[in-house]
Amino acid sequence: MSDSGELEAGGTLVVVERSDGPVFEAKWRRAGAQVKRRLGPAWLERDASGVWRARRGRLPEGFLDERRAVVRMAQVVAGHDAHEREIERGERERRERGVTFRELTAAWLMHLEREFGAKPSTLESYRYMLGEPGRPHRRGAGVSRGFVMAKLGDLPAGRITTRRVAELLDAVQDSGASPRTVNLYRQTVLAIFNYGLREDTFGLPANPAAATTKRREPPPAVLDFYEPEEVEQLASAAAAGAHRGAQPANLEADEIEWRAREDAQDGELFRIAAFTGLRLGEVLALRWEDVDLEMRRLVVQRAVSAGVEGPTKSWQARFLPMADPAAEAFERLLARGDYTQRNDYVFCSRLGRRLDASAVRRRFKRAQVAAGLRPLRFHALRHAAGSLVARHADAHFVQAFLGHSRITTTERYMHAKARPEDVDLVNRAFRIGERSAPKT
Repeated sequence: MSDSGELEAGGTLVVVERSDGPVFEAKWRRAGAQVKRRLGPAWLERDASGVWRARRGRLPEGFLDERRAVVRMAQVVAGHDAHEREIERGERERRERGVTFRELTAAWLMHLEREFGAKPSTLESYRYMLGEPGRPHRRGAGVSRGFVMAKLGDLPAGRITTRRVAELLDAVQDSGASPRTVNLYRQTVLAIFNYGLREDTFGLPANPAAATTKRREPPPAVLDFYEPEEVEQLASAAAAGAHRGAQPANLEADEIEWRAREDAQDGELFRIAAFTGLRLGEVLALRWEDVDLEMRRLVVQRAVSAGVEGPTKSWQARFLPMADPAAEAFERLLARGDYTQRNDYVFCSRLGRRLDASAVRRRFKRAQVAAGLRPLRFHALRHAAGSLVARHADAHFVQAFLGHSRITTTERYMHAKARPEDVDLVNRAFRIGERSAPKT
């Protein structure tokens, strides 16, 4: 037998010599492209002249002789052809009906991840919003109603009308969602269609979401935050272990010591978050190499998003001046001795690993209760930093301090609470018995 031979089945049977023995392979062409598949081990051996011949003896299980290899090749070629025809049929159908909204959404999400570099938490939120009906909630019992895919998923994207998108938004509103949530759905669908309009994607003819009505949202809630004295109450309650509740009486000495160190670390974490304005993800990603106590400066260059460590929200590093209360907290943490090398996390577990964001939030809530403080989100510590600094600095300093990409975000902090000098000003303005000429 030669090393290869043309077959009527339209392929070429090839013998390939490998270290573990010869194997049969099939080669053929389809639509101008060469295809190659391995068929199985060949029951062959070379004769004295080097030509492949059938080996003596009964054909073992799993081996192929030439006849069986030809049959196998015909089956493989036919199976491959049927598979390719099915793919081609599906592609023809897609071309005829156009890309579905579900397919467009999948492409948009991939674009966000690979090209736009969206953060993991952002992608997670979008995937939940755009998930199929019946998807379990991220927290607690219950399942998602999957409004978007239920209304638009199977429809050709190029044939979706403004009326269809409006019906989707009405369904979200009728579920009890806030105007802000309805607008978030609208903005997401708008972005997906804008992606589909591009010539390098799907070249859709129009964006049906653009003509839908944006809901009127109430103004943002007034920022509430803890004053420095309240931050200290919170941190002290955590450091004292009051947020742990009742503890077992039979704890060993080592365990008692570890818990005390963890409690002290919680207290310093709350202080540092409130006096630096770091987001929780930035706090968790902070390493000792980012802390310069001599220069009283922090370098914020990493953040944790959905459990994944990566760049900050703005994708830019920023340098923060460090106030005395924050510097003193870092100095106390540094005195612990363990896990204080440059690459170690500032806030870490007993094994030196990064803390879990959900666990930190839970301890924060328990510390609030223990300190007798009004309930606020962990993010309120960032609000505290921004608003307190805004009492003494201009908007551009606050913007850089907090790492805002837009000054409009910073403006919320500029009038969060009245400054002492503002109170003096209005007292002078409304003091009875005094009259003064108005300023020109």
